Amino acid sequence: MNYTTLLVEKHGAVDWLTLNRPEALNSLSLRMVTELHHYFDSLQNNYEVRVVVIRGAGRLFCAGLDMKDSERKPARGADDGMVSQRRFSGLVMKMRRAPQPMIGLLHGYAAGGGFSIALGCDVRIAAEGTKMNCAFIKIGLSGCEMGSSYHLPRLIGTSNAAELLYTGRFIDAARALRLGLVSDVVPEAELVNVGRALADDMVATAPLGLRLTKEAFWANVDAQSLDTAIAMEDRNQILAVSNGDLNEGIAAFLEKRTPRWN
Repeated sequence: MNYTTLLVEKHGAVDWLTLNRPEALNSLSLRMVTELHHYFDSLQNNYEVRVVVIRGAGRLFCAGLDMKDSERKPARGADDGMVSQRRFSGLVMKMRRAPQPMIGLLHGYAAGGGFSIALGCDVRIAAEGTKMNCAFIKIGLSGCEMGSSYHLPRLIGTSNAAELLYTGRFIDAARALRLGLVSDVVPEAELVNVGRALADDMVATAPLGLRLTKEAFWANVDAQSLDTAIAMEDRNQILAVSNGDLNEGIAAFLEKRTPRWN
């Protein structure tokens, strides 16, 4: 598949996957989501790629949903809505099921779906000044989206996670480091080198051992299944879409006004 929104650079056993829509702040268009599915699917039986590093081109990692995407069509009922919803939430499940460890290199902003993709990485390293948030609740959806309600409590505890999920507040890199949301915070100019060093250390391990370590690690972290958490998130998102709040939230954002919720 010839990607138009992604850039995949192969350096030995490491894939450098770049979200490559800098002119649109690397926001998640339907085309990008489709290409991410194709890429993550390709990893399942790929034994040559041992580690994946994910980053964003330009000024930031990912601004979340592309609210100006001309290919996005309004859902016609709950059935159609669930198909659309799973295009997004399914990305995080495929990231978790992929046998390769994934390193997220974050800079600028990781908002909404971009934050959820960052959370889906096994390790996150942030550049100084990076800000992250669960933006979904700001546009009329539930704050729980694409695995956010699954990952955040496990990473930073229930109180901190509830604050972020219930409000859509930003968390900066310094606080994220204190809470354990990221492994390290470095100057932006050093981000690639730090990510490369971590990937190199992972590649230096035995191929089977690394895959088995990821599999066992997440199996033993899980108190409940990711599928169960996402099923509830998807239900809530469809309910929020069905009552018109998503359309109102997007309209208010684009018109730079206060939303008028139902």
